Amino acid sequence: MTATAAPPPARDALNVSQTISEALAIEMQRDERVLLLGEDVARNGGVFGCTRGLLERFGEDRVRDTPISEMGFTGMAVGLAMAGFRPVVEIMFVDFIGVCLEQVYNAIAKIPYMSGGGYRMPVVIKTAGGLIGSAAQHSQCLWGLFAHLPGLQVVAPSTPFDYRGLMASAVETDNPVVYIEHKGLLLKKGRDFRNQVPVPEARYKVPIGKARVVRPGGDVSLVTLSAGVEHALEAAEVLAAEGIDVDVIDLRSVVPLDMETVTQSVTRTGRLLVVDEDYLSFGLTGEVITRTIEALGPSALQAVARHAVPDVPIPAARSLEQAVVPGAGSIAAAVRRLVA
Repeated sequence: MTATAAPPPARDALNVSQTISEALAIEMQRDERVLLLGEDVARNGGVFGCTRGLLERFGEDRVRDTPISEMGFTGMAVGLAMAGFRPVVEIMFVDFIGVCLEQVYNAIAKIPYMSGGGYRMPVVIKTAGGLIGSAAQHSQCLWGLFAHLPGLQVVAPSTPFDYRGLMASAVETDNPVVYIEHKGLLLKKGRDFRNQVPVPEARYKVPIGKARVVRPGGDVSLVTLSAGVEHALEAAEVLAAEGIDVDVIDLRSVVPLDMETVTQSVTRTGRLLVVDEDYLSFGLTGEVITRTIEALGPSALQAVARHAVPDVPIPAARSLEQAVVPGAGSIAAAVRRLVA
């Protein structure tokens, strides 16, 4: 009896880890200078399966398991980039970047500037953040931290389609990119995304720095990113039944920040809510609101608010985590306050 090959997965059913693996394979096939470094990225295919199959396809010269020494292998990526390679460095959880931050913000972010453009840093720092009940040292997002450091581009996709397209753009650009996956989205099935579209087989790119209106509305502009988009769309469905029409904007990138899309929306609605799974103070919420006021003037806003994680370490208990992290229920409540 002849065995038949398993049918390929439906393109609208791919989950995030599958699309990231596809993107990396395509970029590595296109450009032999692209290398992958990190803990468990080779033989185990990554802790979330995002690098599955790459070792078998490209070999251990280009897909390298590293020791648990983030400072060491991130520094290796600096040297590789200066030598003409295009390394993708996986830091398993974004919280762990603290042990190699010297290489990230003093080397990767600054060498192009300090060398007068003599060296580029085409490094992708691939990492996972987000809240899935993993407590204070494994649950942060931290994109606001990296956005504060000049020289880094920062992306945080919300759909399998965007994960693949933004990875292609991140690998291709000569700028260093911090590419932040969300652990909750990595664990989500492809068809479960409210904001899902089929993922093409052919290579494509999603531009870094271009937001997308994922749900048009006329009453409130709700600006968010990453897993916040799914929560915002769920809240918008509930609010629509109450007669409140929410314009949901997925930023996709923190740096560059697409304020044109935001201000166009606020000009229509007059109300702005910024939702962020990162910390409240000195972060993305305040930046978006301030830039909106600077662009349009305070009289353009009838109401404005921000909804983010309060300035506390993430609790270990799921009940307490859910109490501090924006979710569909708390987002809907924040919108109701804006329109009251």
